[in-house]
Amino acid sequence: MFTNRLFNILVPLISVFLGLLAGAIIMLAFGYNPINGYQALWNGAFGSGYFFGETIRQVTPYILTGLAVAFAFRSGLFNIGAEGQVIVGWVAAVWVGSSFEAPMIIHLPLAVLAAAFAGALWGFLPGLLKATKGVHEVIITIMLNYIALHVSNYMIRHVLSDGGDSSDPIANSASLASDWLMQITEYSRMHYGILIALFAAFIMWFILEKTTAGYEFRAVGFNPDASKYAGMNVKKNIITSMIISGAFAGLAGAMEGLGTFGYMPSHSAFTNLGFDGIAVALLGGNTGLGIVISAFLFGALKVGALNMPTTAGVPSELVEIVIALIIFFVASSYIIRWALLRLRKEEK
Repeated sequence: MFTNRLFNILVPLISVFLGLLAGAIIMLAFGYNPINGYQALWNGAFGSGYFFGETIRQVTPYILTGLAVAFAFRSGLFNIGAEGQVIVGWVAAVWVGSSFEAPMIIHLPLAVLAAAFAGALWGFLPGLLKATKGVHEVIITIMLNYIALHVSNYMIRHVLSDGGDSSDPIANSASLASDWLMQITEYSRMHYGILIALFAAFIMWFILEKTTAGYEFRAVGFNPDASKYAGMNVKKNIITSMIISGAFAGLAGAMEGLGTFGYMPSHSAFTNLGFDGIAVALLGGNTGLGIVISAFLFGALKVGALNMPTTAGVPSELVEIVIALIIFFVASSYIIRWALLRLRKEEK
């Protein structure tokens, strides 16, 4: 009944449908019209050039954090530290972007590479501890998230500004923003970072599917003991995988610092970009193309939901519940996968 290709398409589609259905039931239970609510969500994401630009702006870091989580997962690792890697990447990008001026052809790539390097370094630490000491990557990456948050706040107040709550603005030569994109999207904050994110998705696909190193990453992820027996350097692959994963997340921070904001504010809490990237990766099946599509969905939900309280009268708290339900069903897609597998076995 189900081919493997159809099976991989059905699982995320059913997850999203169940999430939207549960959200509709919640809205009905509280006396709101779900049709009006979802219509407001759609218009808030795609109803004008401005909203569409804002959706693409939100999609950009989601692609990169989804890639970060997925790359580690394909290598048998669970990178919960994408959030911290985003933060240090943001700090590094803004630091380079605001410290000096140079021709854009030099300054912008340097700021982007600084973010990738900072994220890679933040990924290297748990990778090294996992490979050499057997420390579980989930524990160490969660701890590093808090270190990144508080170190970044210190850097903002004492290094990147004169005691303020936000860094100095970046130079124009380090900015991803574009007057042309602003004009065609009615002055949204869409920027050229979307091109970097799409290229990163291609890079992930190429590494994992078309290179010997990618084959080793996937082999170590499936069975590290068998990979070691086959002559692969398991420790090296674990460390390298976390470095690449961290670099993707660091780039997401660059998108915020060099594109969306042009500076870095201090944070009293996490940005949640890294944590949302987990759901993006799960829904996208940990593949490059799937992550681009799922990031587009999550970006549309986040931006479109802002229109629901004003247009459909749905309270913002209820909007958050609806989005959380969708994420819940996405995260529990393995139950749907199990049900479809049982159905396929019965058909045979």
